[in-house]
Amino acid sequence: MSTSITCTSLFFTWPDGTPVFEGLDVSFGPGRTGLVGVNGSGKSTLLKLVAGELAPADGAVRVAGEVGYLPQNVTLDTGLKVDEALGIAAQRAALHAIEAGDVAEEHFETVGDNWDVEERAVATLGELGLEHVELDRTIGEVSGGESVLLRLAALMLRRPDVLLLDEPTNNLDLYARRRLYAAVASWPGVMVVVSHDRELLELVDQIADLRAGEVTWYGGNFSAYEEALATEQDAAERMVRVAEADLKKQKRELVDAQVKLARRKRYGQKMWEQKREPKIVMGARKRAAQESAGKHRIMHEEKLAEAKERLDEAVEAVRDDDEIRVDLPYTAVPPGRNVLTLMDLELAYGARVSGGFDLRGPERVALIGRNGAGKTTLLRTIAGELPPVSGEATAHVPHRFLPQRLDVLDGELSVAENVARFAPGATNNRVRARLARFLFRGARADQKAATLSGGERFRATLAALMLAEPAPQLLMLDEPTNNLDMASVRQLTTALESYEGALIVASHDLPFLESIGITRWLMMEEGELREITPEAVGYPA
Repeated sequence: MSTSITCTSLFFTWPDGTPVFEGLDVSFGPGRTGLVGVNGSGKSTLLKLVAGELAPADGAVRVAGEVGYLPQNVTLDTGLKVDEALGIAAQRAALHAIEAGDVAEEHFETVGDNWDVEERAVATLGELGLEHVELDRTIGEVSGGESVLLRLAALMLRRPDVLLLDEPTNNLDLYARRRLYAAVASWPGVMVVVSHDRELLELVDQIADLRAGEVTWYGGNFSAYEEALATEQDAAERMVRVAEADLKKQKRELVDAQVKLARRKRYGQKMWEQKREPKIVMGARKRAAQESAGKHRIMHEEKLAEAKERLDEAVEAVRDDDEIRVDLPYTAVPPGRNVLTLMDLELAYGARVSGGFDLRGPERVALIGRNGAGKTTLLRTIAGELPPVSGEATAHVPHRFLPQRLDVLDGELSVAENVARFAPGATNNRVRARLARFLFRGARADQKAATLSGGERFRATLAALMLAEPAPQLLMLDEPTNNLDMASVRQLTTALESYEGALIVASHDLPFLESIGITRWLMMEEGELREITPEAVGYPA
């Protein structure tokens, strides 16, 4: 089979002048490709260029066949009906008209060969765990995770030749993720998937590593990629050690040569002064010595320059990716102090907290449950963004909420200006010093929020919340690992381990929850919040 996606001499720059690609050449062929790289390396931008959502400044993108694209942030019109979101509304309407006796030619043209489109749609929804979602429901009645699956269902019904998935497991519960994994594993065509979900990346056939504007290929799944990368890095580090030793040797030899030449020069000067040989002989000897010394010096300097060049090349091959340094403010909460009170709380959209719930001291609470169960609604109610239908939700300490959709930032303002909004008393130097720890240094701090990648947007949002005054003693995070690369997840984990305030984290990422020392597990299920044991954590197959 021929190559399906070909990018030739691709140039792309953001409107503010930030370059992303400068002459990128890459091709994607049949099979499932995992596109990986650190946050901000251009993975989502590349998918948008292939999908036609962005236009390159120069170069060409050629795709053989129809393209289906699932963006990182799925936004569907809440007023749409499910069949409209699936792209089958017109065909359904024509089918129903024919069934009702209307035999107009345009109905048959609309249906074409898709007489089973309704059955296929229902079957596809069932495969993705959406059998409860009726075709006549509106999008406003489904959760964020269900919206992602609906968009995927629409693509599966279209059966495109090329499928592009950008962080498809974001916002999906464990049940929905398993459905997605099954769909990916059985996809027959060409697929390029951007993800930080390790389990999903274990299903791909090859890994394309996007780094510094270039793609390096690795055969096999993510485990094979990690193994190959570790071998490469071991070899690169050995080459650095060899190059460093060679550089030291060349420096020593240059110094030794300079000492010898200095001795010769002193000896020649002494002979000249004592006039032990005829003047013409001593002059010739001096010129020969100077020529020899010059050649000797040039030879050693060239060797030293070559050794430096080899060291630079060896160092460049060793990965030293910047990682965020999340230094959360000192926010100690004494054991026993009342942090949060929930009492007979009825939430918008039907969820509730029966009786009372108290959070005391620096407890760490994991909030889990299926998509649409009400986890985000509960956090938004505690944060004061949504009024409760009835009951009480009272935070007794300063608190901050990191939302799932990262809509805290103003896209028209720069990163530095956004952070300054949360801490009007902070100096510009203090704002920029804090942003540097989140990898927004120099001109990057002046980048507009609208141009940030998902991971960059997370970093900027987290920086804004952490610099806010007063510092939060209750931190609420809604799916915080969604847009982070693995290095950033490690850094966030380390930061939260040292955080001394109270913590509530809604997440489907169980390894992350276990790594941050959760002390209580709460499940939102069938509209009710209940406490469960760590052993009971999980979802039905």
